[in-house]
Amino acid sequence: MPSAPQPSISILIPVYNEAATLATLHQRILSTLQAADLTDYEICFIDDGSTDQSWEAIAQLTEQEPAHTSAIRFRRNFGKADALQAGFNSAKGDIIFTMDADLQDDPKEIPAFLEKLNEGYDLVSGWKEVRHDPLSKTLPSKIFNSLARALSGVQLHDFNCGFKAYKKEVTENISLFGELHRFIPILAHAEGYKIGELSVEHHPREHGVSKYGGKRFVKGFLDLLTVTFTTRYLRRPAHIFGAAGITSGTCGFIVLVWLSFSKLILGNPIGTRPLFFLGILLVLLGVQLLSLGLIAEMILRNGPKASTHKQIQTNLPLKPNTTK
Repeated sequence: MPSAPQPSISILIPVYNEAATLATLHQRILSTLQAADLTDYEICFIDDGSTDQSWEAIAQLTEQEPAHTSAIRFRRNFGKADALQAGFNSAKGDIIFTMDADLQDDPKEIPAFLEKLNEGYDLVSGWKEVRHDPLSKTLPSKIFNSLARALSGVQLHDFNCGFKAYKKEVTENISLFGELHRFIPILAHAEGYKIGELSVEHHPREHGVSKYGGKRFVKGFLDLLTVTFTTRYLRRPAHIFGAAGITSGTCGFIVLVWLSFSKLILGNPIGTRPLFFLGILLVLLGVQLLSLGLIAEMILRNGPKASTHKQIQTNLPLKPNTTK
């Protein structure tokens, strides 16, 4: 039986101030691809406005292997989501990998990702089952991942892992901006793609510093609410506003019924009680939320069809002054 043809592969690596790791990462990727007999590949570095010598290191790597290595450079730091979107727009492979440039992701996992995709998945996300990070990073990450699973319904252990493998059609049907790179599995799941997970080895950071601070948790939570709303309730806004409105209105109604009983039967004064004003507030809030949900439904059903904005970026030829 003839063996199945090897897929073409694109490996996208967002870079922000990781000059010390790039040559080693590039060599490890090449060694892994050669050992797996994968010959149709491209490695694309996306320099997200680095202020160290990252671009010079990338330029040297492209000179060493121009047939398989390319680069994109941004004028300033736009964020990981924009870097990945630029890579998605330029990638030519049937299978697209994304991985971080800090050497914490191990390229030797690439064949395992391909095997997992062959099981019928459209996107396979890495799971850093054993993490070599301080508690200040791992604890917020566990809390965030629990919230993401509960709100999105996508049962992944690690949404934050940057090591992922995609079929090209997945990247063609999602758009990234802001901080949405953490929620690619949720966005893909909302489009009907099958999501899988693979436990990967995680190495401790040896060079540079983490680019994520404490504010990442706040931003991530706000983005999670945005993604949950747009993926689950965008086509049925009355469900989320209506549920909140009914809950608020019901609570307010119960409060007012109790106060009415207290006034009419027990003879207690209620005009100056804070609970009286809270009951009125809850009822009014419930009416407003229900109205907002109905208005949103009318706009959705009768308004012009919303267009999906696809961010377009160009893979410029490699030059030291190439910019976004």
